[in-house]
Amino acid sequence: MQILTPRPYASPWMGGDVADVAGLARHFFATEVVPHLERFDAQHQVDTETWLAAGRAGLLCVSGSEEFGGGGGTFAHEAAVMWEQARSGDDSFGYSVHSGIVAPYLEVFGTPEQKQRWLPGMASGELVGAIAMTEPGAGSDLQRIRMTARRDGDHYVINGSKTFITNASHAGLVIVVCRTGGEGAAGISLIVVETTDRETGEQTPGFERGRVLDKIGLQGQDTRELHFTDVRVPAANLLGSEEGLGFYQLMNQLPQERLSIAVGAVAAADYAVELATAYVKERDVFGRKVADFQNTRFVLAEVSTEVLAARTFLDHCIQLHLEGALDPVTASRAKYWTTDMQCSVIDRCLQLFGGYGYMREYPIARLYAAARVQKIYGGTNEIMKELIGRSL
Repeated sequence: MQILTPRPYASPWMGGDVADVAGLARHFFATEVVPHLERFDAQHQVDTETWLAAGRAGLLCVSGSEEFGGGGGTFAHEAAVMWEQARSGDDSFGYSVHSGIVAPYLEVFGTPEQKQRWLPGMASGELVGAIAMTEPGAGSDLQRIRMTARRDGDHYVINGSKTFITNASHAGLVIVVCRTGGEGAAGISLIVVETTDRETGEQTPGFERGRVLDKIGLQGQDTRELHFTDVRVPAANLLGSEEGLGFYQLMNQLPQERLSIAVGAVAAADYAVELATAYVKERDVFGRKVADFQNTRFVLAEVSTEVLAARTFLDHCIQLHLEGALDPVTASRAKYWTTDMQCSVIDRCLQLFGGYGYMREYPIARLYAAARVQKIYGGTNEIMKELIGRSL
């Protein structure tokens, strides 16, 4: 009788030119990002050159229209880059916000003029994108936003503040969730703010980048507050055909955002299992390898199985999305379950390192610090469960 050995799992969407993109991303993060993580942490942002290098490598907007400088791929290509980023241990480069969130808003809802104006620069890395949803008094409940955009002739005048904004330091373009009408969803619109004048290079009057936020993890990611005081924006920067479509646009794109979070969650957990497995095979304690203890074997058996189960669920969701069939409830399931799994798996893997797991010089510590926010942004996991529960 033949005894079969486990065969390495391969995601069905990770083949052909998607695999080529993954290989390109793997090399990029290994050479252009990971060697500089300590410096990025100290300066709380990546270098401008990092964005330009990603653009030259063809890794930005890989699913975007070739007409506007994109790679002409699908979400599978975006997911390949996100997977390799998380597997590299990088938590500084705001790729998923730029390419996986901001660019698709412009691709789906932008006018031809808006696409031509902004997408080529995003693909080259010369124009970094951010999206400003959260306010000091409004997080997961987007219908409570208070930032206003008042129409004044051919312009909107924007007032208010946003917080927890990724890519805020580098952003040359910010999609701002504003209130152009009354209360509730019908009063929300998305307006694109260019943070500097293209001709003079001077900062847009009334726009201010606030303090760099001191986070538990993601130290190298430029997360800041943004303030808008009578910021005048051309009316042509309204995203969509008319006012009041913002909430619909957000709901349309949030499934991809939540799926992107799930990609990073599973990849980071997979990397943590790899790190822990390698460490326990080398580390001696009480005259034995840590890997020789039954508890160690049991922990590794549990976490490796959980990651494999998560990958199969993630792959199912990616396939649904590629078919245009990923519904908000399934995306919510993926986001909450994979990020819960991520935090649990990384915590148990860190325990196998003992005291060294708590030292930031070890990648497992960085993974641990970065994981916690995954259960918060993109809609808290409690909100995800509420959305799922309402559908039952």
